[in-house]
Amino acid sequence: MSPSGPRPELPIGVFDSGVGGLTVLRALEAALPAESFVYLGDTARLPYGTKSAASVVRYASQCATALAARGVKALVIACNTAASAALGELAQRYAELPVVGVVEPGARAAVGASRSGRIAVIATEGTVRGGAYVAAITRLRPDATVRGIGGSVFVALAEEGWTEGPIVEAVAHRYLDGVFHGAGAPDALLLGCTHFPVLAGALRRAIPPTVALVDSAATTAQAVAALLAARGLARAPGTPPAPTRFLATDGAERFARVGSIFLGRPLAAADVELVDV
Repeated sequence: MSPSGPRPELPIGVFDSGVGGLTVLRALEAALPAESFVYLGDTARLPYGTKSAASVVRYASQCATALAARGVKALVIACNTAASAALGELAQRYAELPVVGVVEPGARAAVGASRSGRIAVIATEGTVRGGAYVAAITRLRPDATVRGIGGSVFVALAEEGWTEGPIVEAVAHRYLDGVFHGAGAPDALLLGCTHFPVLAGALRRAIPPTVALVDSAATTAQAVAALLAARGLARAPGTPPAPTRFLATDGAERFARVGSIFLGRPLAAADVELVDV
């Protein structure tokens, strides 16, 4: 981080437990085409969703420190589990930086998509256990009913690049069949893990067509854009950005192979720098 504080020309730091946060990076790049980014995937320690809250806070703090040391003007916690556990601590530690998690923007998107206030959130065990989405949604809509669904198997499938096929379809039905049928069923399903958008096709087919499927990536990008503008940190429109830098704590080849699916464009192992956080 610059001793004089964040400056508009600095990149935005984004981190996740693995490649799932690349769905958020993709939305950020689309919404903020003049900005530069540094992305860190903590692939050596994924998944975060099965770890204790104390471990997740420690890992998230180490990732944030590594990005801040490279000089960033904002931090985006592109991991629902990390945002649930560590957003408050990181926002306090890096008070001079905009720090954005995916939970609050996701909650806003879900509330906006639901007519009845009955919302289901499919996420990792850690995110569901922490209750961050229940708290965020009910702050926005006190009469909302929120049902958390632990879907950690989806993280493993996504990290393997298994986004379609009979196994993915079977897991989707296993998680969701008992939730969206009968009186009082939710009318919105929030993807509460950044790994899950690449599985949206299977999830969409497992729920009734009247149920809204909500991905928080675009809403998170809007929140980042608003904060940068409010703090005078946005780069001028039309400014050519530097190429996105990709960092990982393990497995550059795997990161590139699976990350290409999440990012929606080819990514080579040579583009990924291995780091120790």
